[in-house]
Amino acid sequence: MTKDIIEIRASELRAEWGLSSDDPIPVKQLILKLNIITIFKSLGDSFSGMCLQRNDNKFILVNSSHPIGRQHFTIAHELFHLFVQETFEIHYCNPGNKSSSKQEQNADYFSSVLLMPEMGIKKMIPQSELLSKEVSMATLLKLEHYFGVSRTAMLVRLNALKLISKKLYSRLVGISVIQSAKEYGYDTSLYIAGNEGMVIGDYGVKARNLFEKGLISEGHYIELLSKIGVDPTQNNN
Repeated sequence: MTKDIIEIRASELRAEWGLSSDDPIPVKQLILKLNIITIFKSLGDSFSGMCLQRNDNKFILVNSSHPIGRQHFTIAHELFHLFVQETFEIHYCNPGNKSSSKQEQNADYFSSVLLMPEMGIKKMIPQSELLSKEVSMATLLKLEHYFGVSRTAMLVRLNALKLISKKLYSRLVGISVIQSAKEYGYDTSLYIAGNEGMVIGDYGVKARNLFEKGLISEGHYIELLSKIGVDPTQNNN
């Protein structure tokens, strides 16, 4: 699969999902709309996430130990496996890290294109900075927060689009992300871990339906809910 085809598929899916061609992706709202059960759990640093598909049921697991911006990239990476890659059922991933797997490289590129559309980025950069290829820190931070991505992901994308010089890329990579965000008055939550224990989707609803239909025992129902940190036997009143 070529980069051109990946870009076309990303554009087609944006349209199919009711999103404009250059606006940011509302990640959590999108996976809820797509009915993908998504669970955020603290995992080892070398494991970013996984996805699973069985018939019409789709599932994503995201490492909540990673910064929020990186989590967004992981989710978009998994969307490639679920909606673009053919003959897929289960996949374990570590997006953003160099891989010899062509499918992983394709998924990373898809994630970058989906989350950071070229025209959307160019519209956000002042004309003088576009011409000089000297994107300022103020613009870089605005781009990161507008598109909800990490510093690394944004710099890689800007470099790939040749919107910054190699010299500037090397300089910006070495600047503290959190410190620069603080200095420019930006919230730093995008750059730190979060969402631990969060569940998006109808996992609990499906478990409840199985129990009420007598397809699973009460013990199995409790076990299923415990996997997402819920204890239905506990009285919260």
